[in-house]
Amino acid sequence: MREVSPLVKNCVAVTGKIDAARSMLFVHGFGTDQRVWADIASEFRKDYRLILCDNAGAGHSSPDFFVASRYQTLHGYARDLINICDSLGLRNITAVGHSAGGMMCLLASIARPDLFSKLVLICASPRYLDDAGYHGGFSQADIQSLYDTASQEYEEWANGFAAQVMQNPERPELARRFAGELKAIPPHHALTVLCSILQSDHRQELNKVSRPTLLIHSAQDLAVPRSVADYMRREIPASKLEMIDATGHLPHVSAPGQVIDAMRRFGL
Repeated sequence: MREVSPLVKNCVAVTGKIDAARSMLFVHGFGTDQRVWADIASEFRKDYRLILCDNAGAGHSSPDFFVASRYQTLHGYARDLINICDSLGLRNITAVGHSAGGMMCLLASIARPDLFSKLVLICASPRYLDDAGYHGGFSQADIQSLYDTASQEYEEWANGFAAQVMQNPERPELARRFAGELKAIPPHHALTVLCSILQSDHRQELNKVSRPTLLIHSAQDLAVPRSVADYMRREIPASKLEMIDATGHLPHVSAPGQVIDAMRRFGL
């Protein structure tokens, strides 16, 4: 495939205060796209240049750009973020990433610390699989069961997965919307992304982060237990952990005000 601009490949949108000295880059997690940031981004539009993007193969990014060999690990996505920032000539960036998107931001900041000033990682995890002395939240049997179900009946799996990770059963419209976004992803792409996320282990890279980092975690999150949040706080230098009064793995959707308040307390 011919080389395409990162801005086209990742459907980059630049909004907010276009001439601002500070930029804020938003990176979504699995199953969503840049639209998921609407409530959060609007809060910062007067003070920051806002950069929103779709990860390769997600949202309005063409499935043709999703090359499985590039995205078998999160490093491929991190390279995409760096390419976006370089294409726009950005510096002094606060990177805001959810879940796997948070780890993409973290990896990009390690590779190119000159681009970034701060990180905000929402419900991120360096490893989901349990290990000796480490509770990631999933056993190997859990992950295999997830793969098997998603492979056999993707739409049914998407409905159940969305409800499970969104939680907030009193607001079923949130899970329905998330399930719809999951179903829009070609199943074979979704399985590749799930594998790159659930089999990843970035614990050894946490202490390489050189930028002030805010860790935002929900008080109740079935995908990322409190033990992971505490682990990241210990391992990432100059990091601050905010446990917010929210339920579910997508608090920027279910409790955007809590996320914004935490970001404001971080000096943003």
